[in-house]
Amino acid sequence: MTTAALIVAAGMSSRMGDFKPMLSIGSISIAQRVVATFQQAGVDKIVMVTGYNALALERHLAGNGIVFLRNENYETTQMFESACIGLAYLRDKCDRVLFTPVDIPLFTSATVQTLLQTDAELASPVCDGKIGHPTLIASALIPAILADAGEGGLRGAMDRCPAEMKRIPVADRGILHDADTPEDYQTLLRYHNEQLVRPVISVSLAREKVFFDQQAAMLLRLIEETQSVRTACKHMQISYSSGWNTIRTLESQLKHSLIARSQGGAGGGKSDLTDDGRKLLRLYDAYSAAVRDSANTLYAQYFEDFL
Repeated sequence: MTTAALIVAAGMSSRMGDFKPMLSIGSISIAQRVVATFQQAGVDKIVMVTGYNALALERHLAGNGIVFLRNENYETTQMFESACIGLAYLRDKCDRVLFTPVDIPLFTSATVQTLLQTDAELASPVCDGKIGHPTLIASALIPAILADAGEGGLRGAMDRCPAEMKRIPVADRGILHDADTPEDYQTLLRYHNEQLVRPVISVSLAREKVFFDQQAAMLLRLIEETQSVRTACKHMQISYSSGWNTIRTLESQLKHSLIARSQGGAGGGKSDLTDDGRKLLRLYDAYSAAVRDSANTLYAQYFEDFL
Protein backbone atom coordinates (compact mmCIF):
# COMPACT_ATOMS: atom_id res chain seq x y z
CA MET A 1 0.00 0.00 0.00
CA THR A 2 1.23 3.49 -0.84
CA THR A 3 0.66 6.21 1.74
CA ALA A 4 0.73 9.99 1.36
CA ALA A 5 0.72 12.71 3.99
CA LEU A 6 -1.35 15.85 3.47
CA ILE A 7 -0.33 18.87 5.54
CA VAL A 8 -2.56 21.94 5.41
CA ALA A 9 -0.67 25.19 6.00
CA ALA A 10 -2.73 27.83 4.21
CA GLY A 11 -4.13 29.75 7.20
CA MET A 12 -3.22 33.27 8.24
CA SER A 13 -2.19 32.46 11.85
CA SER A 14 -4.34 35.36 13.05
CA ARG A 15 -4.74 34.14 16.63
CA MET A 16 -1.03 33.45 17.01
CA GLY A 17 0.10 36.88 15.84
CA ASP A 18 3.03 35.26 14.02
CA PHE A 19 3.40 32.83 11.12
CA LYS A 20 2.95 29.44 12.82
CA PRO A 21 4.56 27.04 10.32
CA MET A 22 7.93 28.81 10.56
CA LEU A 23 8.03 29.27 14.33
CA SER A 24 10.92 27.39 15.90
CA ILE A 25 10.36 24.31 17.99
CA GLY A 26 13.74 23.16 19.19
CA SER A 27 16.28 23.66 16.43
CA ILE A 28 13.79 23.33 13.54
CA SER A 29 10.49 24.92 12.58
CA ILE A 30 7.01 23.58 13.28
CA ALA A 31 6.57 22.75 9.59
CA GLN A 32 9.95 21.01 9.38
CA ARG A 33 9.07 18.92 12.44
CA VAL A 34 5.83 17.63 10.87
CA VAL A 35 7.59 16.79 7.60
CA ALA A 36 10.46 15.03 9.40
CA THR A 37 8.06 12.88 11.43
CA PHE A 38 6.25 11.66 8.32
CA GLN A 39 9.55 10.97 6.60
CA GLN A 40 10.84 9.05 9.60
CA ALA A 41 7.69 6.92 9.52
CA GLY A 42 8.35 6.00 5.89
CA VAL A 43 5.44 7.86 4.26
CA ASP A 44 5.79 7.62 0.47
CA LYS A 45 4.70 11.13 -0.54
CA ILE A 46 4.25 14.40 1.37
CA VAL A 47 1.97 17.14 0.04
CA MET A 48 1.57 20.57 1.62
CA VAL A 49 -1.19 23.04 0.76
CA THR A 50 0.04 26.60 1.25
CA GLY A 51 -1.76 29.94 1.04
CA TYR A 52 -0.87 32.84 3.31
CA ASN A 53 2.86 33.61 3.09
CA ALA A 54 3.10 30.72 0.63
CA LEU A 55 6.33 31.66 -1.13
CA ALA A 56 8.28 32.12 2.11
CA LEU A 57 7.06 28.76 3.47
CA GLU A 58 7.76 26.91 0.22
CA ARG A 59 11.28 28.33 0.06
CA HIS A 60 11.78 27.47 3.73
CA LEU A 61 10.93 23.82 3.02
CA ALA A 62 12.45 23.51 -0.45
CA GLY A 63 14.84 20.59 -0.49
CA ASN A 64 12.70 18.46 1.83
CA GLY A 65 11.07 16.42 -0.94
CA ILE A 66 7.60 17.97 -0.61
CA VAL A 67 4.93 18.59 -3.24
CA PHE A 68 3.51 22.11 -2.84
CA LEU A 69 -0.04 23.05 -3.85
CA ARG A 70 -1.60 26.50 -3.43
CA ASN A 71 -4.94 27.59 -2.04
CA GLU A 72 -5.10 30.95 -3.79
CA ASN A 73 -8.36 31.77 -1.97
CA TYR A 74 -6.97 31.25 1.53
CA GLU A 75 -8.39 34.59 2.77
CA THR A 76 -12.00 33.60 2.06
CA THR A 77 -11.94 29.81 2.58
CA GLN A 78 -11.56 27.44 5.51
CA MET A 79 -9.34 24.43 6.18
CA PHE A 80 -11.85 22.15 4.45
CA GLU A 81 -11.22 23.82 1.10
CA SER A 82 -7.46 23.48 1.53
CA ALA A 83 -7.88 19.82 2.47
CA CYS A 84 -9.95 19.26 -0.68
CA ILE A 85 -7.20 20.75 -2.86
CA GLY A 86 -4.77 18.20 -1.46
CA LEU A 87 -7.20 15.29 -1.54
CA ALA A 88 -8.16 16.01 -5.14
CA TYR A 89 -4.49 15.87 -6.10
CA LEU A 90 -3.82 12.65 -4.18
CA ARG A 91 -6.91 10.54 -4.84
CA ASP A 92 -5.40 8.57 -7.73
CA LYS A 93 -1.80 8.66 -6.49
CA CYS A 94 -1.92 6.60 -3.29
CA ASP A 95 -4.00 4.11 -1.32
CA ARG A 96 -4.20 6.09 1.93
CA VAL A 97 -3.75 9.67 3.10
CA LEU A 98 -2.60 10.88 6.52
CA PHE A 99 -4.11 14.32 7.08
CA THR A 100 -2.97 16.93 9.60
CA PRO A 101 -2.97 20.70 10.01
CA VAL A 102 0.59 22.03 10.16
CA ASP A 103 0.14 23.41 13.68
CA ILE A 104 0.01 19.99 15.38
CA PRO A 105 3.72 19.12 15.14
CA LEU A 106 4.50 16.82 18.04
CA PHE A 107 2.85 13.50 17.19
CA THR A 108 5.46 10.76 16.85
CA SER A 109 6.49 8.50 13.99
CA ALA A 110 5.41 5.57 16.18
CA THR A 111 1.85 6.96 16.14
CA VAL A 112 1.98 7.27 12.35
CA GLN A 113 3.16 3.67 12.04
CA THR A 114 0.43 2.49 14.42
CA LEU A 115 -2.18 4.15 12.19
CA LEU A 116 -0.67 2.54 9.11
CA GLN A 117 -1.05 -0.91 10.65
CA THR A 118 -4.84 -0.65 10.80
CA ASP A 119 -7.04 -1.92 7.99
CA ALA A 120 -9.70 0.74 8.70
CA GLU A 121 -10.78 3.15 5.97
CA LEU A 122 -10.97 5.98 8.50
CA ALA A 123 -8.89 6.12 11.66
CA SER A 124 -7.82 8.72 14.21
CA PRO A 125 -5.39 8.37 17.11
CA VAL A 126 -6.85 8.76 20.61
CA CYS A 127 -4.95 9.71 23.77
CA ASP A 128 -6.52 10.36 27.19
CA GLY A 129 -9.92 9.82 25.57
CA LYS A 130 -9.40 12.66 23.07
CA ILE A 131 -9.14 12.41 19.27
CA GLY A 132 -6.06 13.95 17.71
CA HIS A 133 -4.06 14.05 14.47
CA PRO A 134 -3.03 12.79 11.99
CA THR A 135 -6.18 11.20 10.55
CA LEU A 136 -5.99 8.23 8.20
CA ILE A 137 -8.28 8.40 5.14
CA ALA A 138 -8.57 5.64 2.53
CA SER A 139 -8.38 6.97 -1.02
CA ALA A 140 -11.66 5.22 -1.80
CA LEU A 141 -13.40 7.75 0.48
CA ILE A 142 -11.94 10.85 -1.15
CA PRO A 143 -14.68 11.26 -3.82
CA ALA A 144 -17.33 11.36 -1.07
CA ILE A 145 -15.35 14.00 0.86
CA LEU A 146 -14.85 16.12 -2.26
CA ALA A 147 -18.58 15.95 -3.03
CA ASP A 148 -19.51 17.02 0.51
CA ALA A 149 -20.78 20.55 1.20
CA GLY A 150 -18.24 20.88 4.00
CA GLU A 151 -20.61 21.69 6.86
CA GLY A 152 -18.62 21.12 10.02
CA GLY A 153 -15.37 21.13 8.07
CA LEU A 154 -13.38 18.03 7.19
CA ARG A 155 -14.47 16.32 10.41
CA GLY A 156 -18.13 16.78 9.42
CA ALA A 157 -17.44 15.46 5.91
CA MET A 158 -15.74 12.38 7.35
CA ASP A 159 -18.68 11.80 9.70
CA ARG A 160 -20.91 11.64 6.62
CA CYS A 161 -18.59 9.23 4.76
CA PRO A 162 -19.73 5.65 4.09
CA ALA A 163 -17.20 4.37 6.64
CA GLU A 164 -17.03 4.44 10.41
CA MET A 165 -14.19 6.23 12.15
CA LYS A 166 -11.95 3.79 14.01
CA ARG A 167 -10.31 5.15 17.16
CA ILE A 168 -6.74 3.96 17.63
CA PRO A 169 -5.41 4.26 21.22
CA VAL A 170 -1.87 5.66 21.41
CA ALA A 171 0.33 6.78 24.29
CA ASP A 172 1.24 10.02 22.52
CA ARG A 173 -0.01 13.35 23.91
CA GLY A 174 1.60 15.07 20.94
CA ILE A 175 -1.48 14.23 18.85
CA LEU A 176 -3.47 16.76 20.92
CA HIS A 177 -1.16 19.78 21.14
CA ASP A 178 -1.76 22.54 18.58
CA ALA A 179 -0.39 26.05 18.26
CA ASP A 180 -3.37 28.35 17.86
CA THR A 181 -2.27 30.95 20.40
CA PRO A 182 0.99 32.15 22.02
CA GLU A 183 -0.01 30.20 25.14
CA ASP A 184 -0.43 27.04 23.05
CA TYR A 185 3.00 27.63 21.56
CA GLN A 186 4.63 27.80 24.98
CA THR A 187 2.92 24.54 25.90
CA LEU A 188 4.29 22.99 22.71
CA LEU A 189 7.81 24.08 23.60
CA ARG A 190 7.54 22.58 27.09
CA TYR A 191 6.22 19.30 25.71
CA HIS A 192 8.89 19.24 23.01
CA ASN A 193 11.61 19.48 25.63
CA GLU A 194 10.24 16.33 27.28
CA GLN A 195 10.41 14.27 24.10
CA LEU A 196 12.60 11.20 23.77
CA VAL A 197 15.59 11.05 21.44
CA ARG A 198 14.81 9.18 18.22
CA PRO A 199 16.79 7.99 15.19
CA VAL A 200 16.41 10.06 12.02
CA ILE A 201 17.46 8.36 8.79
CA SER A 202 18.09 9.97 5.41
CA VAL A 203 19.34 7.71 2.62
CA SER A 204 21.67 9.07 -0.08
CA LEU A 205 23.80 7.50 -2.81
CA ALA A 206 27.26 8.88 -3.54
CA ARG A 207 30.45 8.42 -5.46
CA GLU A 208 32.86 11.24 -4.62
CA LYS A 209 29.77 13.35 -3.77
CA VAL A 210 26.11 12.64 -3.07
CA PHE A 211 24.17 12.42 -6.33
CA PHE A 212 20.86 10.78 -5.34
CA ASP A 213 18.73 11.46 -2.26
CA GLN A 214 15.08 11.94 -1.28
CA GLN A 215 14.93 15.28 -3.14
CA ALA A 216 16.10 13.71 -6.40
CA ALA A 217 13.72 10.78 -5.85
CA MET A 218 10.80 13.19 -5.43
CA LEU A 219 11.75 14.96 -8.66
CA LEU A 220 11.63 11.68 -10.58
CA ARG A 221 8.27 10.74 -9.02
CA LEU A 222 6.73 14.05 -9.98
CA ILE A 223 8.05 13.85 -13.52
CA GLU A 224 6.36 10.47 -13.83
CA GLU A 225 3.10 11.84 -12.40
CA THR A 226 2.96 15.14 -14.28
CA GLN A 227 4.74 14.11 -17.50
CA SER A 228 6.59 17.43 -17.24
CA VAL A 229 9.95 18.41 -15.80
CA ARG A 230 8.81 22.03 -15.56
CA THR A 231 5.64 21.17 -13.59
CA ALA A 232 7.57 18.82 -11.32
CA CYS A 233 10.05 21.60 -10.51
CA LYS A 234 7.21 24.04 -9.85
CA HIS A 235 5.60 21.67 -7.34
CA MET A 236 8.93 21.38 -5.53
CA GLN A 237 9.80 25.09 -5.61
CA ILE A 238 13.05 24.51 -7.46
CA SER A 239 14.12 26.17 -10.71
CA TYR A 240 13.71 24.42 -14.05
CA SER A 241 17.47 24.61 -14.63
CA SER A 242 18.16 23.06 -11.20
CA GLY A 243 15.82 20.19 -12.03
CA TRP A 244 17.63 19.45 -15.27
CA ASN A 245 21.01 19.75 -13.57
CA THR A 246 19.88 17.08 -11.10
CA ILE A 247 18.73 14.81 -13.92
CA ARG A 248 21.98 15.24 -15.90
CA THR A 249 24.05 14.54 -12.79
CA LEU A 250 22.07 11.38 -12.09
CA GLU A 251 22.37 10.11 -15.62
CA SER A 252 26.12 10.79 -15.75
CA GLN A 253 26.76 9.07 -12.42
CA LEU A 254 24.55 6.06 -13.08
CA LYS A 255 25.34 5.65 -16.80
CA HIS A 256 21.61 5.18 -17.43
CA SER A 257 19.07 7.30 -19.27
CA LEU A 258 16.34 8.17 -16.74
CA ILE A 259 14.10 10.61 -18.65
CA ALA A 260 12.41 10.03 -22.01
CA ARG A 261 11.24 13.16 -23.86
CA SER A 262 8.75 13.42 -26.72
CA GLN A 263 8.59 16.53 -28.87
CA GLY A 264 5.83 18.86 -30.00
CA GLY A 265 2.39 17.89 -31.17
CA ALA A 266 -0.90 19.65 -30.47
CA GLY A 267 -0.53 19.13 -26.71
CA GLY A 268 3.17 20.03 -26.62
CA GLY A 269 6.06 17.80 -25.62
CA LYS A 270 6.19 15.68 -22.50
CA SER A 271 8.69 13.89 -20.30
CA ASP A 272 8.45 10.53 -18.57
CA LEU A 273 10.69 8.09 -16.76
CA THR A 274 12.45 5.36 -18.65
CA ASP A 275 12.33 1.78 -17.39
CA ASP A 276 15.67 2.43 -15.71
CA GLY A 277 14.24 5.53 -14.02
CA ARG A 278 11.35 3.55 -12.59
CA LYS A 279 13.69 0.76 -11.49
CA LEU A 280 15.92 3.27 -9.69
CA LEU A 281 12.93 4.60 -7.73
CA ARG A 282 11.74 1.09 -6.81
CA LEU A 283 15.16 0.08 -5.56
CA TYR A 284 15.70 3.33 -3.65
CA ASP A 285 12.31 3.11 -1.91
CA ALA A 286 12.82 -0.53 -0.94
CA TYR A 287 16.35 0.12 0.28
CA SER A 288 15.27 3.19 2.28
CA ALA A 289 12.51 1.23 4.00
CA ALA A 290 14.90 -1.58 4.89
CA VAL A 291 17.46 0.90 6.27
CA ARG A 292 14.82 2.61 8.44
CA ASP A 293 13.63 -0.72 9.82
CA SER A 294 17.19 -1.78 10.61
CA ALA A 295 17.97 1.59 12.19
CA ASN A 296 14.98 1.37 14.51
CA THR A 297 15.96 -2.14 15.58
CA LEU A 298 19.57 -1.12 16.21
CA TYR A 299 18.52 2.04 18.04
CA ALA A 300 16.46 -0.03 20.47
CA GLN A 301 19.35 -2.46 20.88
CA TYR A 302 21.98 0.19 21.63
CA PHE A 303 20.22 3.23 23.09
CA GLU A 304 16.83 2.28 24.56
CA ASP A 305 18.06 1.78 28.13
CA PHE A 306 20.47 4.72 28.06
CA LEU A 307 18.04 7.28 26.58
